[in-house]
Amino acid sequence: MSQTRAYAITAEAVAKERARTGGDLTQVDVTRIIALDTLELREVGPTDVKLKVLAVSAEHNIEHAALADTVNIAETRGGKMYPGNSALGEVIEIGAQVKRVKVGDIVATHCNGEPDKYGYPLRIWAYDQPDSIGWYSEEAVVGEWQVIKVPLDCGLSIWEMAALPLRAPTAYHLWRRGIGIYRLKVSNERQAVLNVLSFGGGVGELFLMIAKAEGHNAYFCSGSPERRESLEKLGIKGIDQKAFNRFKTKDDVKAFGKKCKELTSGENFHIVCDMLRGPVFDAGLSVAARCGVNVSAGWQLSQVVTYNTTIQSVKQVTIDHTHYETPEGCAAATELYGRVWKPSIHKEIYSFEDVPRCFKDMRENTQTGIPIIRVAKTLPASVAKIS
Repeated sequence: MSQTRAYAITAEAVAKERARTGGDLTQVDVTRIIALDTLELREVGPTDVKLKVLAVSAEHNIEHAALADTVNIAETRGGKMYPGNSALGEVIEIGAQVKRVKVGDIVATHCNGEPDKYGYPLRIWAYDQPDSIGWYSEEAVVGEWQVIKVPLDCGLSIWEMAALPLRAPTAYHLWRRGIGIYRLKVSNERQAVLNVLSFGGGVGELFLMIAKAEGHNAYFCSGSPERRESLEKLGIKGIDQKAFNRFKTKDDVKAFGKKCKELTSGENFHIVCDMLRGPVFDAGLSVAARCGVNVSAGWQLSQVVTYNTTIQSVKQVTIDHTHYETPEGCAAATELYGRVWKPSIHKEIYSFEDVPRCFKDMRENTQTGIPIIRVAKTLPASVAKIS
């Protein structure tokens, strides 16, 4: 067995920070919870690959693990967990039965921890899947089925590709669900070009990129001028979320609705992508067009949502709860790197030692794009030219 440096979250650290802040999650300092540790890697089995982790992106479920806001997952996992749901890595060792990748390949990971009979995850790797070890580490050992070769000639930098392993499959799944459900109700002949809205965030950006690539009108509602500007270069129209006070009151939601009708000539949005929770849910639902579809993933703000079912029934609106893709869907999403997915990343590439600070910046909402962490101090020659 070999050892590697890896970040860990312990139930003890969560409890200590809870006590320090009196249970006020808004005052929690995640740098006191996410800590660098030493991890002993298992031996490489016949169907395993060993990775040198090159870069990872910061994901909100790590924040959930540190805050224990939805569930105390570190406690559930026995008091300690090693997080990290998406990574780019170099294959440095393979088992005897591995066929799809070889030593030297650059691969992305996916976080499907326990697929059901249809391929959809029952649990997520490095979160609630028992015994799973994440990729905020310098090295990792995973099954061959958990890695996908990335297209190094796609036109993206290594840092841009590192933003995609978790977000691209999620956006891909949201889009195919949203457009599929809408087309069950309204044919292409009746409504060829759709109005599509998404709220600020990495998944939301990518969701709109695929909508735009398929010829639809795309609108990005975000409080970040940098992210709106980045998407506007791709022909995706921006809406300033701060202009509506982030939907804190009913009057803010009404003002947003009026603006959206102006933007869409009174039609509103046929497909809306949001978090299904918090103030953006009410705002998104209020601007759904007749026969519209509201798709969402994540639980950043709450696990509970309420809405007027009568109004949505009369409008023929479908509200769809989604989570994550199948392994095959993850592979399909990876084929779209550079063709469809062109993520906006935060201007600073964080060092491996700066992982806790990266998550603090994420909580304070100061990042101008998807945050990326460089793990490897030296990069292989195959990606050095695109770093």
